[in-house]
Amino acid sequence: MLHLRLITPSDKTDDVVRRIERTVGTTHLVVLPGAARNPAGDVVMCDVARESGDELLTRLQELGLDTSGSIAVENIDLSLSKRADKAEAEAPGEGADAVLWEHLTDATHEESTLSVTYLSFITLATMIAACGVVLDNAVLIVGAMAVGPEFGPLAGISTSIVQRAPRLALRSLIALLVGFAVAMAVTVGFSLFMDALDLFSQKQLNADRPQTGFVYAPDAFSFIVAVLAGAAGTLSLTSAKSGALVGVAISVTTVPAAANAAVALSYGDTEQTWGSTEQLLLNLLGIILAGTMTLLTQKWLWAHSKKR
Repeated sequence: MLHLRLITPSDKTDDVVRRIERTVGTTHLVVLPGAARNPAGDVVMCDVARESGDELLTRLQELGLDTSGSIAVENIDLSLSKRADKAEAEAPGEGADAVLWEHLTDATHEESTLSVTYLSFITLATMIAACGVVLDNAVLIVGAMAVGPEFGPLAGISTSIVQRAPRLALRSLIALLVGFAVAMAVTVGFSLFMDALDLFSQKQLNADRPQTGFVYAPDAFSFIVAVLAGAAGTLSLTSAKSGALVGVAISVTTVPAAANAAVALSYGDTEQTWGSTEQLLLNLLGIILAGTMTLLTQKWLWAHSKKR
């Protein structure tokens, strides 16, 4: 169940209440006339089954409530109510399959914004991965994958394609490209510094690396795994099962590939630099393609389910 808290101008309250009452899967409707002060108006609260949430939010936005008032949505972790159980049973479809498009757009907007924090995480992840590829240490590679924040912009690009949101697409693309460019540039400097301390060497980079050699050797499985991870990551976002994102993060070699490219570039090794870059681009393409197709499929299936 979702809990909605609305601030409505007094002249729109009746319309808002009617739209809530006409939406299947709503319950626990509360109206507090004149309770809101900023902006001034009435406060309306209700609970709605997740599978009816997107429909209700669309209806409220059609009234302009997102500009003249306020719409706040919260997840209800526990609801002990027979009315709530009845509302969930009456709502079409399953809550786990429902996509709250406004929530998804808002979440990907936040995760795909270029910020100091985002740059810090992707740079630190790339530097950790650089240590992993030079030392041929799989544990460091996995750690770097988990730290990397690049799935946010990738999900933002997929969402922007489905929702036809060019601003989100541009913001996500900038965060992705600038983030990797900064991370790789800093990692080149980090590699030179580590080499000056005799902690990195070209011999280590060119040695046989059974644990990490895959990061600069792209093949068909690289793309297949990226597609599967992209689909799983997108499903974890739309179903609010964010824990699955950790598994997605440690299954694709975006950050390690960028790190290997940066270290190889610092030594002038064009073969490994190009191989790692190809691996990186292949993974990014696979994730975006899978994310977009997953969202389109969910959108079609949900529309078909509601028609039935």
